[in-house]
Amino acid sequence: MERSVRVDAGPVSREQVVEVARGEARVELADAVLKNLTETRRHIDALAQATEPTYGVSTGFGALAIRHIPADRRTALQRSLIRSHAAGAGPAVEPEVVRALMFLRLSTLATGLTGVRPETAVALAGLLNAGIVPVVHEYGSLGCSGDLAPLAAVALALMGEGEVEHGGRRKPAAEALREADLHLVTLAEKEGLALTNGTDGMLGMLVLALADLHRLLDTADLTGAMSVEALLGTDRAFAADLQALRPHPGQALSARRMFAALRDSEIVASHRGPDDTRVQDAYSLRCAPQVHGAARDTVSHGELVADRELASAIDNPVVLADGRVESNGNFHGAPIAYVLDFLAIPVADVASIAERRTDRMLDITRSQGLPAFLAHDPGVDSGYMIAQYTQAAIVSELKRLAVPASVDSIPSSAMQEDHVSMGWSAARKLRRAVDGLTTVLAVELLTSARALDLRAPLRPAPVTAAVREIVRTRVDGPGPDRHLAPDIAAVEELVRSGAVLEALEEA
Repeated sequence: MERSVRVDAGPVSREQVVEVARGEARVELADAVLKNLTETRRHIDALAQATEPTYGVSTGFGALAIRHIPADRRTALQRSLIRSHAAGAGPAVEPEVVRALMFLRLSTLATGLTGVRPETAVALAGLLNAGIVPVVHEYGSLGCSGDLAPLAAVALALMGEGEVEHGGRRKPAAEALREADLHLVTLAEKEGLALTNGTDGMLGMLVLALADLHRLLDTADLTGAMSVEALLGTDRAFAADLQALRPHPGQALSARRMFAALRDSEIVASHRGPDDTRVQDAYSLRCAPQVHGAARDTVSHGELVADRELASAIDNPVVLADGRVESNGNFHGAPIAYVLDFLAIPVADVASIAERRTDRMLDITRSQGLPAFLAHDPGVDSGYMIAQYTQAAIVSELKRLAVPASVDSIPSSAMQEDHVSMGWSAARKLRRAVDGLTTVLAVELLTSARALDLRAPLRPAPVTAAVREIVRTRVDGPGPDRHLAPDIAAVEELVRSGAVLEALEEA
């Protein structure tokens, strides 16, 4: 059965954004939305006929707002606005990002506060439902006055101009609209601004990153527990009574998950007695819940910001219920940009601590009896030596991606827009960081699974054994060296798809 998401005047949820962006759910505009759009459009039509100029209705834009545009030139004004603002460059961004920003712009249009006609909102929903994805380029948004160039690329497609992805290939927008039996839109007064003055691109990427980070942090708890087990570490540091001494909710959750993952492990039980002279584990093992948990709490803050933004109506000017059309600064992306930058920090740190655990399993001076680099025949075979190099290279890159974009304002539009958020840039680097963390955790999972194999005949915990077995469905166990890149890619896909967490649920 085809899934659908209903859009009304209230906020959409993070889950609905992901459904539309990734699950390609259909969107439906509530009847009440169309009625409300008809009513609020009357205010714009009245202002369009007035002799007094109104910004965005009968004037130019940005630094050109002082010019009053005569009625017979306003269709050309809207067309020129979209054409000139669709000035992106660089590679095309991912379809899921474009679908997210389209859906979020539709949600704002549905509030009735932007002044668009009902048929324009219906046309945007039609693009989504037809699977038409406008080509949006990597560069062009400063994150102020909204994600202008990315959103203008979408509006351009509504007009039947520019390029789109449809049916598995890139083609002219007019061709795709004809194939989908959709009509071109001739934009009326105010509609060009309404379609471009939003934080939808950066917000969409924030929502998608939050969904990814939930999965990755759950995975990090598992890979961390497997490394603790493989390195003959103790689970005692994760006990609830010790964690309660520092009541951060994320830390408590990660510790609880790691403790449960190690329950009934023969490997952990094998060194609990007085013969083990070690006093405590290294920080990368013992402090994993503190690092993973702090990352979880940062994600929670990100969700708070995202939910507030999802409940917002971002446009300039806005059409208020009493008919006033007011300019404002709500399009400034600072609230989203800051949290996008913030999230890149724990992503880098969770990857960093995972890399340290991996390196420990490969070093015979610290691995508690495992063979050098987990190699079959050390010296002839290199084992996972260079897999750790790959992790290290990515961790180094993640540290660079953790440098904030939001402090790097640069003025534009003849100093009218003299402070910008760079939120789109913060979102783009967070997406790269999330991809990097995925690979780092995949390498830790690959390594810890082999290390657990090498602890035989001692059996791992039921949970960690189940996770190891899901790895073994894609990657063979210990043996002579083989081409390692496909193994890393296969485990990376297990992490990305959520199959690792499904194995946990079954266990």
